Amino acid sequence: MSENQAGGTRYIIPGLGKYYERFGDLAWPIVRIFSGLFYIPHGLQKVFGLFGGDATRLAQVFEGRGLSPGMFWVQYVGWLELVGGILLVLGLFTRPVALLFAGFMVGGIYWHQSSGYFWTARGMEIPIFMLAIAVALALRGGGEYSLDRKRGREF
Repeated sequence: MSENQAGGTRYIIPGLGKYYERFGDLAWPIVRIFSGLFYIPHGLQKVFGLFGGDATRLAQVFEGRGLSPGMFWVQYVGWLELVGGILLVLGLFTRPVALLFAGFMVGGIYWHQSSGYFWTARGMEIPIFMLAIAVALALRGGGEYSLDRKRGREF
């Protein structure tokens, strides 16, 4: 008997209940995979200069904000976004990668706070949202449809 039938959650559109039950297990992999996919192009920008990326210019920006040597930090962040994003998509080493992203997003919040909240003004809205996702991934792990689960080991 489903939770809906047992007197638990009542759906506004009861006819959708069978779809929620059938596909509900896919919700967590969707969050994990799309989080990883969010970071990958940003890493490609920094590491390989794709999508208009300019590591030298970004290194100067980093140095101007006190992160020296700037090129080290550009490469660190770029490889974290690229490799970490791929690992999130695969669900491999999910918890430690998520913790690295959480730390990165705390830095992003600090970096963008002077621009306010909204992303349209280069504010901290996206880093806050991605921090929440990273913390959730660190707490929950890769989930059922992950390589962590398949290999039977999670951190």
